[in-house]
Amino acid sequence: MKTISVEKDPTLGGTCLNVGCIPSKALLHNSHLYHMAKHDFKHRGIEVGNVSFNFDAMMKYKVNSVKALTGGIAMLFQKNKVQLVRGVGSIVAPNKVEVKGDKGVETINTKNILIATGSEVTPFPGVTFDEKQIITSTGALSLPSVPKKMLVIGAGVIGLELGSVYQRLGAEVVAVEFLESIGGVGIDGEVSKTLQKILVKEGMKFKLGTKVMGVRKEGSGVKVDVKAAKGGNKETLDCDVVLISIGRRPYTKGLGLEKVGIALDDRGRVPVNNKFQTTIPGIYAIGDCIHGPMLAHKAEDEGIVCVEGIKGMPVHFNYDAIPSVIYTSPEVGWVGKSEEDLKKEGRAYKVGKFPFLANSRAKTNGEPDGFVKVLADKATDVILGTHIIGPGGGELINEAVLAQEYGAAAEDVARVCHAHPTCAEALREANLAAYFGKPINF
Repeated sequence: MKTISVEKDPTLGGTCLNVGCIPSKALLHNSHLYHMAKHDFKHRGIEVGNVSFNFDAMMKYKVNSVKALTGGIAMLFQKNKVQLVRGVGSIVAPNKVEVKGDKGVETINTKNILIATGSEVTPFPGVTFDEKQIITSTGALSLPSVPKKMLVIGAGVIGLELGSVYQRLGAEVVAVEFLESIGGVGIDGEVSKTLQKILVKEGMKFKLGTKVMGVRKEGSGVKVDVKAAKGGNKETLDCDVVLISIGRRPYTKGLGLEKVGIALDDRGRVPVNNKFQTTIPGIYAIGDCIHGPMLAHKAEDEGIVCVEGIKGMPVHFNYDAIPSVIYTSPEVGWVGKSEEDLKKEGRAYKVGKFPFLANSRAKTNGEPDGFVKVLADKATDVILGTHIIGPGGGELINEAVLAQEYGAAAEDVARVCHAHPTCAEALREANLAAYFGKPINF
């Protein structure tokens, strides 16, 4: 198909590449290496003397990583003959898009329209972001220096990851969360509690079950008024920088959807059927602006499946096999149902667990924290969910995703030969525990 891509930002790649997953991972990885050099190398027999970091150089490394990847997309556009039109697009008719750019208004006539506008930071009522002291995740990726004290509102994925970066670099970080647990939607309760214990041990502080009443600048700092979510005395917390990470919302305003008769749902998302088709034939939508988890890999796969559907090919997308990862240290990865989900459904299930403390590779590497937990159907042994907290959890989870996508039973994974010594053996052992009732090496 002849393809035109409309983009309002100066670089390609959207939130993920420019102000999301990619820059945050560069900072997470390098701050982790610094933290290891400062606190962990000595007992491993590595003498490095006085370790310090150059924050400007760290930020420059992040910028260069982003530049290389966004430039790579521009090359892929050329290679695949995708025409780029710069500006803000609006649907004016079922087969017509208007783009307002620097050169005025351009009209594009098209057979199919695919809405892939993503999401934006959810605003906090009554708070104005200056991206210097009262910041979103975007501002957190471009601070000029490490603050002495950072308050993070929201202990979900973004808050925990960016909080970890600055905590490792020396900031005092306090995360305030309305819920009684950390990690956001979908995380297994046991994993959440374990992650919190480990992060507290590393120096991060938490105020759970706490409601934020107001945020204001005062003098050279910021004051945040909070109180217990279930009622209690008001308390004022001081900080240099407050990061507000209470989630994201679909970017669906100004697209002209009302002109063609597409009504948004109660959460501002574009309703679609199982072929990603809106109520108007020829107009499709994918990614953060529709239902499902707001994850780049989910959007990428939806895009492929949607276009295959437009060409008349079979459409299949399994929302039960989308992995989620929190890139803290240790990493957290999960796919499928949590124990809380299964209890709510009233489904009979088995649990298989294996601690990294009993895994040779994790023990040898000095990374014994965490475990693998496998949930399987009690009657059929089919894997319903896998939850990992530990070394390389974000990589290991993909083996579990593959197993779940193929409808594997815990016995199937338990009987597959895994290389020794590897952390992946913990996944095998957890599946063995789910299927057989106990692992071999614990």
